[in-house]
Amino acid sequence: MRKFFTALVVIPIFILLVVFAVANRHLVTVSFDPFNSADPSVAVTLPLFLVIVVVAILGVAAGGMATWFRQRHWRRAARQHEADARRARSEAADLRAAAAASRGQPERLPALAPRGIYGAAGRDKQGATL
Repeated sequence: MRKFFTALVVIPIFILLVVFAVANRHLVTVSFDPFNSADPSVAVTLPLFLVIVVVAILGVAAGGMATWFRQRHWRRAARQHEADARRARSEAADLRAAAAASRGQPERLPALAPRGIYGAAGRDKQGATL
């Protein structure tokens, strides 16, 4: 079902991109010389659709990087909270063991295994080691 919905989105976007490329295949000169526009020393002649697609890809990449850098605070906080939770689980297991030992009873509950972001023992859903 997921592949169907992916195809439902990707195929129309691909068709629109092809139509756009056919409609905008005129050659344009992109100049990188701001001082001499009549005879630029660094210039490239490309099809218009290629210029627009490359600029769009660069814009998406720049936006993604800016978002990633702005979210560093949240990633750092998540790592800190995960470390705090792991430490709290360890302390709870130690307290449980100490309480059971002080009562003279064997420990009934096993200590909880540390669970990271991918589950127990650092493995992902398929069981691969991380």
